[in-house]
Order: sequence, then C-alpha cells, then structure tokens
Amino acid sequence: MRVLIVGSGGREHALAASIAASPHCLEVHAAPGNPGISMIAKCHPVVADDIEGLVALSRDLAVDLVVIGPEVPLVLGLADELRHIGIATFGPGAAAAKMEGSKAFTKQLLDAAGVDTAESYTVTDFAGAKLAIGALGGACVVKADGLAAGKGVIVCDDATEAERAAEELLGGSLGSAGSVLVIEERMEGPEVSVLALCDGEAAVPLPSARDYKRIGEGGTGPNTGGMGAISPAPGVSDEQAQQIVDTVHKPILMELTRRGIRFSGCLYAGLMLTETGPRVLEFNVRFGDPETQAVLPRLGEDLLPWLMACAKGELEERPLKIYGGSAVAIVLASRGYPESSESGNPISGLADASIMRDTAVFQAGTAIANGKVVTAGGRVLAVVARGTDADGARAAAYAAANKVSFDGMQRRDDIGSDSQG
Repeated sequence: MRVLIVGSGGREHALAASIAASPHCLEVHAAPGNPGISMIAKCHPVVADDIEGLVALSRDLAVDLVVIGPEVPLVLGLADELRHIGIATFGPGAAAAKMEGSKAFTKQLLDAAGVDTAESYTVTDFAGAKLAIGALGGACVVKADGLAAGKGVIVCDDATEAERAAEELLGGSLGSAGSVLVIEERMEGPEVSVLALCDGEAAVPLPSARDYKRIGEGGTGPNTGGMGAISPAPGVSDEQAQQIVDTVHKPILMELTRRGIRFSGCLYAGLMLTETGPRVLEFNVRFGDPETQAVLPRLGEDLLPWLMACAKGELEERPLKIYGGSAVAIVLASRGYPESSESGNPISGLADASIMRDTAVFQAGTAIANGKVVTAGGRVLAVVARGTDADGARAAAYAAANKVSFDGMQRRDDIGSDSQG
C-alpha cells in the first residue's frame, strides 16, 4: 500500500512511524514532511494548504491512501477533492471539518445531539460580548470562533479580563478567526482528550490522553498548541473511554448523518471531567498534537488497516489492542514561543535520545542547514517514552529529553505529573 501523509509536525512524524512499520505498507510519502519524517518516508515540497498541489501529487504517486494531519487542509476541503477523484482518504470533508473551523457551529451541533457542554453565547460585537460576560457572572471563557492554532481560547477570572480578551479578539488580534466569539461558562475539573477512529457510523476509541496547553509549569502563562501529553489520562480507564465515545462521539456522528454529512477520520473530543460527568470543551477533526505522539506508541496492533477501514466505511467496532502502562510526550520549544520563535539553532543529542529503550523523538519545527538539524518553528520536537506506569514513563521521557539541547530551548518539567493545563 502506498500512503501519503499530509503535514509537517510531530503528529505527522508519529503517524509516519506507525504506518511505515506496517507490513501492509509499501511506500510512505509526506507533504511537506520534515527532516525526521524524511528518514522513514519520501518528502515532497508541497505545503499542507496547497489543495491543488496535494491532489496532483496524490494522483501522480498513485497512492492508495491519504492521511491528512493538520486541520487547515481539512477545513479547505482537501478530503472532498481527493475522494472526488477516487482516492481513499482518512480525514473528514469540509462540511464535517466545520466542527473545528467554527466553534459556534460545534455548539449548535452539541445542542442538537443532546451532548452535555457549557452554557454559551455567540456574539459578533463588543456590546454583545459585554452582555454575555455579565450573564455568565464575569468569570468565563472567551473563544475565537475560527481556527487559531490552539491559541484562540482565553480563560478569564473576572469581567475585566473577559472584556479585554473579547475586545482584543474582535479587534483582530487573531485576524478573522476572532470576528465571531463564543463566550461560555467556566467549568471546573481535569481536562482529558478522547480520540476515536470513525467511518461515519462506527467509532472506536483510541487510548485517552491529557495534554498540557499552557507554556508554564503548573498550568501558568499563555496557551500553546500543547507542551506535552500523557496517555492514558489520569482517571480515565479504557472502559470509561468507551463510555465517552458512546455518549459523545456517536451522538455527534448520528447528528451529522441526519444532516447528510459523513465523518470519516479521527474525531477528537476535548472534555472536562466535572462533578456531574464529562462535558465537552471542544472538538477537533484530526489527531491531536501532541496527544498523538503519546497515544500511538501504546497501540498493540497495526494502525494502517484501521485507517483504511475508516476511509472505506468498513470500520469494525472492536477494541484496539493497547499496551499496558503509560506513555509521556515532552515538547521542546524554541525561545519566544508561543508569541514568536527562533530558527536556525543547531539541535544536539537527537541520536542519543532516540536509541534509549522504549523512547522515540518526533520532530516538528526542524530543518536542515549545513548538514545539521536546526530549529525552524515554535514547537521543535517531542521526546516520548513508554513505561509500566505513569511515573516510569515520565522518568524515561525526561531522561531522554535531557539528552537533547539547543540554544533557547524551553520545556515544562511537570508533564505527566498531577499538574493541570
């Protein structure tokens, strides 16, 4: 089987590693990929939002399956274009991808499906935002409606903070993503991520995970795309993950079907475990990053046939085989992230970290300069390790991460601990 992976991050590197290990895989291609991916796949200089170029590449390579990693090409309709020319594709079409492209649409969908979520208001101007903030008692969450690379959610402690956040977003701090806002009640409890493989009707849970979104230890500082992850999420058993899929993912699939929309791909539910049970914070329509880097090493069977079954609408609802124990992924980021990033700093220790037992290094914001791997983005790479329990996985991951260094490197030292966020 020839497979093309769309994207260039750590998530795509983890997917490439899993797919390349499959006995069903003949060739792995990536567009555009990164230096780490290029060690196990042939990379092509076509960026992830070049829909026409990706369709042409898929046709020229005569691939059997395209796996779409990032959200942007999904929202732009890449999966629709590929299916139109008969190429099996893992990833939803544009109509279903609107769940990530518009938080307001997602709230409507949740209400229609009867899935528990936070009380919310959708507004388009500052006057409406002030009314919504007041109705929620001041402490609330202000969300940009559109795609914002994981940085469009602002948790506010009082009305002053919330009004400032709303004013900045409506004023264009995130471009058009903030022209519409969803302002919702602030829920309390630990956050977890439950991802499920879906073919439009069937849904099979992947191992649960918890990601750490804030830049600082203890869940402090601004939001990022994610500074690390642990799988399974503390307090979420495999049985509970199945219950969440039955009560969250499947009702959403049914509501989409009722609207004439088929969801084929990975449906990611971000949830808060409140005193009254799991409540939905958000949906993503693709594998999470960095959750994928922690989840995939725990799979005890070949991922590729599952991806193809989703693409063909032939998913069998049986549990995935999962390794016991835990996995921890630690993101190493460049100086200035998330507001900015540095590029061109040589990275040392990659080989030393990679050869450690039950450990992997998944590259993201990297490039080759003068024959060396250098930084080329905010989140540079993730170091991942498995262990018999959370403490063992965490110790192994940090032991490997200690081997890697580059100028301006920053990381959190509490990934996999009880710290929230």
